[in-house]
Amino acid sequence: MATAGSIESTERRQGAGGKGSAESAHAASERPIAQADGRRIVSLAGLSQAASAYLSEDDVRRVREAYRFSDSSHLGQFRTSGEPYISHPIAVAEICVGWRLDADALMAALLHDVMEDSGVTKQEMVERFGTQVADLVDGLSKLDKIEFASREQAQAESFRKMLLAMARDVRVILIKLADRLHNMRTLGAVDRVKQRRVAAETLEIYAPIANRLGLNELYRELLDLAFQFQHPYRHRTLKKAMASARGMRREGLGKTIEAVQKSLRKMGVQADVLAREKALWAIYSKMQDKNLSFSQVMDVFGIRLLVDDLAACYLSLGALHQTYKPIPGRFKDYIAIPKVNGYQSLHTTVVGPYGTPVEFQIRTREMHQLAESGVAAHWLYKAEEETFTDLQKRTHQWLKSLLDIQHQTGDSLEFIEHVKVDLFPDAVYVFTPKGQIRALPRGATTIDFAYSVHTDVGNHSVSAKVNGQPVPLRTELQNGDVIEVITEPDARANPDWIGFVRTGKARSEIRHFLRTMKYEESVELGKRLLEQSLATLLIDSATLATSALEKAARDAGARSLEELYADMGLGRKLAPVVARTIALDMSARPTAAFAVRPMPIVIHGTESTAVQCSPCCLPLPGDAVVGHIRGGHGLIVHREECESGRRQRQRDAERWIDIEWAEDIQGQFRTVIEVQTRELRGTLARVAAEIAASEANIVNVSMEGEPDQFAILRFTLQVHSRQHLARVFRQLRKLQVVTRITRL
Repeated sequence: MATAGSIESTERRQGAGGKGSAESAHAASERPIAQADGRRIVSLAGLSQAASAYLSEDDVRRVREAYRFSDSSHLGQFRTSGEPYISHPIAVAEICVGWRLDADALMAALLHDVMEDSGVTKQEMVERFGTQVADLVDGLSKLDKIEFASREQAQAESFRKMLLAMARDVRVILIKLADRLHNMRTLGAVDRVKQRRVAAETLEIYAPIANRLGLNELYRELLDLAFQFQHPYRHRTLKKAMASARGMRREGLGKTIEAVQKSLRKMGVQADVLAREKALWAIYSKMQDKNLSFSQVMDVFGIRLLVDDLAACYLSLGALHQTYKPIPGRFKDYIAIPKVNGYQSLHTTVVGPYGTPVEFQIRTREMHQLAESGVAAHWLYKAEEETFTDLQKRTHQWLKSLLDIQHQTGDSLEFIEHVKVDLFPDAVYVFTPKGQIRALPRGATTIDFAYSVHTDVGNHSVSAKVNGQPVPLRTELQNGDVIEVITEPDARANPDWIGFVRTGKARSEIRHFLRTMKYEESVELGKRLLEQSLATLLIDSATLATSALEKAARDAGARSLEELYADMGLGRKLAPVVARTIALDMSARPTAAFAVRPMPIVIHGTESTAVQCSPCCLPLPGDAVVGHIRGGHGLIVHREECESGRRQRQRDAERWIDIEWAEDIQGQFRTVIEVQTRELRGTLARVAAEIAASEANIVNVSMEGEPDQFAILRFTLQVHSRQHLARVFRQLRKLQVVTRITRL
């Protein structure tokens, strides 16, 4: 098990006699387990027989040994349905046998609840079954013994543990998916609230993971079961509509199949022609997304062609397009460019015999087996990376990226947010300038591409070109785009990027960079704040012993001097308070120094996240300013005339300090101006041109006014200083259409 808050741990209860009495009545064995009325429930015989088809006798013996230990551990435990609990591990192992997992995985499937429910330690598992089995079971076990602030955090932490274990050994998630599938098949035994919660969890996490690993048959069943329990009435209604449509459209499908078979024979292609139905969840999602009724969904049924080889796929496509007219824009070649989960097929939609669209999927039998059974089940846990195919390398790279995200993310909820982003089923395929192909989620931007190349490329991106043309960094990528990212060594990740990136790697890397940068800058700012406060008390910080500063850090509850500086820079601790503590330890008399006016903190414009201009007054270099040390945010710069700042200063004076701009101030600063003009054609363009001529950047513009009378234009600009803004004003006053200019 891997998820706190899921149904598994609550689906068992002790029998009336407890474990002790049950053990005397029931020795662990492989005989069928039966209820009081003699009905057979489950037996190990089927599992043993299926495993014997591909495992050695010694491996089958080890699986039986794991069964006996699991049966003994779960004696007296029952599922909510009333079945002995051992029926669940056996069912999970049987699903794993269907994927032909190895003996260690089957043993872990049988033992996956033993550590969690029966008090068995990991060390005992290692001694009995070996390190691999113990690691698999540990990766599946929930974190019930740890205290969490909320159920959501506990669930997220359990997901994180499971996904990281999966990144090291994919068998963890395969067993967990089998566990979830059996629980979904038996979900009718639990209460309605739990059904909804588990179904939502399945739709949100488990089904997308199954799809990402190429386990399409499992993916469709999980979706259908989750739909059934999350929206039971809608599921029943749609199921009835499907049954009715099946009868009405049978004749049309029959005619289509007959015509296709005839055309294929003419081309000399041997093919299995099969009718297929769209999954209920897929139909429901399409109805929701496009606001359609069931009768308006035209691709409820489709046809699949299974052929012998690759050449036959394209011959079949030609035969289809000769028989029926293809619909433009509805052809996709997933053979030349497979999906990220390894899926390969040709998709085309044609106008059928009754004028309705019919979708065809054309693939080889090998591709079909891969599409239904998945690529991850048979190779990833036992193949060496050097022997991987391109497809295997892509999937393995995604699994390893989970470890990268974990390294950059401290919070479990944030980790799960990043992983969910990467589980989108749709993808776009783009190219590097050297022709390397990269798969990204639909909606990914040039910044996502930059981080997919390398973390440093993303962090230092300044601009990009798509197909040779300059584009904004937030540009969404399309299939076939060739992307070139331009970097500069001094460039830094922008917090605004978080709002539009789509990949988990990009999100986690940006946040990690910003956290690191903010910490480093906060340390530097905190050091300057303490020096200023000590100078106020006539203490030269350069003469202070390191031991005195370290003692002040301990007294303030910080683990190190660097942490104390960071806390002061972020406003979590006040530098004047720390300075007075140091002065008292030195037996100084700080009261005599209170009249000394502190030297102002100098703002250089390079402090980035540690120093921020307040959005209420948007100060510019050249304005008279004052600083507010805001808890958790660092130093906030206000104009002295700012009314909002003045009110806050009256309430909390000790958090306000004197600051001033450096003479060599750097950077660009936002300001908002209002330009009143006569309403004439082309006015906006003329005003914007003059602003651009003044070397100011226009960030945003809005317009209001009465037709044919006047217009008020509001520009958000980036300028270097108050003097730069004055140049913009002088430039605008040259225009006869401008009647008034105001800085807001």
